Order: sequence, then C-alpha cells, then structure tokens
Amino acid sequence: MTARPYDAVLCDIDGVLRHWPAADSIETSHGLPAGALAKAAFAPSRLHPAITGEITDEQWRSAVAADLAEICGSNERAHAAVADWSNLVPRVDHEVVSLLVQVRTVATVALVSNATTRLERDLSQQGLDDLADTVVNTSRVGLIKPDPRVYLLAAERIGAPVHRCLFIDDTSANVIAAQEVGMSALHYQEIEDLRRALAPLLGTAPDPQHT
Repeated sequence: MTARPYDAVLCDIDGVLRHWPAADSIETSHGLPAGALAKAAFAPSRLHPAITGEITDEQWRSAVAADLAEICGSNERAHAAVADWSNLVPRVDHEVVSLLVQVRTVATVALVSNATTRLERDLSQQGLDDLADTVVNTSRVGLIKPDPRVYLLAAERIGAPVHRCLFIDDTSANVIAAQEVGMSALHYQEIEDLRRALAPLLGTAPDPQHT
C-alpha cells in the first residue's frame, strides 16, 4: 500500500470553494457605472484594513458606501447599493465540497482565506462551517496571504509539517508563497486540477503530475 503523500490539505475559499456573482444589475439599479462596487471595495487602501482585522466587515462596507456616495448622488443611495451588494450569495462548488469531505477521511483539512470578519457567519449560513478541521481567517490573525506566516500558522494549527501540506489557491502569488515555505501547492483553475492533485491522497489514480 502506497503511503499517503500529504497529512493535510489547506484550501482557499473564494475562487475555489465558492464563487461570487457579478454585481452588474445592482450597479445599474443604483446608478453606478459597471465595476464601481468592486473598484471601491477592493481598492487596497479599503480592503487591506478589512482583511487584516484592523476594521470590522461592517466598517469596511460603510467606508465603501461613503466612497460611492458622490458617484451615486447621495449617501442613502450609496448605502442602499452596498446593502444590496452585501446580500449577494456566493455559489458553492459542491464538487469541491465533495472532494474535501473525502479528503477529511484520510487527512486534515483547513480553509485559509483572506477574508473579513463576516466569513464565519457566511460559512455557517451556507452549511460550510463543519467542512474543515479549522478555518484560518486572516482578519482574525492580522496577517494576509501571501505572507509566509499565514501558511506557517495554518500548518501549526493543524499540527502538520509544512512539507506534508498541500495548499490550494486560485491566486498564483499565494501558491508561490506556499511553495516557498516548503508546501506542495496547486494553482487552482478548474475542478479537474483539484481531482488530479488529490488523486494520490484519495487513491483514485496513480500519482498524476500537479504543481
């Protein structure tokens, strides 16, 4: 019997496990140009404090609304736009869920996400709060990927040596950082990437090549 290649699988959330819908219709209905919500919300000066825990999710969204007030024409309209945007629900990829459930029968699973303080609530609402053995939410630890300390902290939490961890993320910089601390890593682009990477662990195929 072949020894398992990993003791733990560390998986990103957004872009792998769940996918957010576009905000086009919200922007149209509130008089915003296409892409305005994302541009305001994900500007580094706005996003960084939210995903490092310097501010709460609520404070972040309020600041985004303030940034959009002039474009919308009023504070009220801007806050309504952000409220509608905040109510969007991401699509969960149940194929990814199924693979992680299988993985958890033979290895430890951690979710590692650059996220705001709302993450735990969202995971609970979508029935994902018991999917992993632990969740490393950057806004709770004050560090964000690709800071190498995030990966080291995640490995420490699950009690696995870094070289026995497989890290999965859809952002290449985060994947490279994981490799630099000694983890195996997969740059996720489609479900088949994940199937191939997990096959040696799940015993579903002979050791395929993966990054």
